[in-house]
Amino acid sequence: MAPTHRGRPPTSSREMLQDAAFELFLEKSYPKTTIDNIAQRAGVSRATFFNYFPTKSDVFWVELDEALEALSVELRQHSPTGSPAHALEALRASLLTVASSMGADRVPFALTQSDLLGNTGDLQASALTRFSALTAVMANFLELHRTPPATARTTAYACLAAAVSAAQQWADAGTTRHGLDSYLNAAIDPVIRGFRGALT
Repeated sequence: MAPTHRGRPPTSSREMLQDAAFELFLEKSYPKTTIDNIAQRAGVSRATFFNYFPTKSDVFWVELDEALEALSVELRQHSPTGSPAHALEALRASLLTVASSMGADRVPFALTQSDLLGNTGDLQASALTRFSALTAVMANFLELHRTPPATARTTAYACLAAAVSAAQQWADAGTTRHGLDSYLNAAIDPVIRGFRGALT
């Protein structure tokens, strides 16, 4: 079997399915791998696959889905009583807290093996759905803290762009990579400083 992205054994059925899928994508390509193939490789039923993933492309985004959920939890810790500039700092802190859980062994497979996957239009669509959700979470948080809606959305998209850039740099670093938070901090700092200046 081809090696997967993990540096540790899978600890749940979801991780077993994800690792089985990645092995098959490397062996057969993404388009030629079926959900039945993945379930068989993982030693579970097709129904079990759908208990964890609505579609085949969703196996790529376990880490991102977990990060989005964690960010929502982090942001809810901040009461909507501060200034827009304070909200920007709270957003930065929350993003970095979530990123700190993404160590060198947690790089999503899609970032390191994209050239081996074949034509994956549905993969791009599923990524866009998650990026839109992430932007909405950030923009809604900023609006809740009295940031004008247009500025909140612009800030959220700028933070998303910084996060995507940081994630790609993180993946490209290979064996020399550190945790995601160090890359994200460098990428997002000019965004936060720029918008904070406009809001004070």
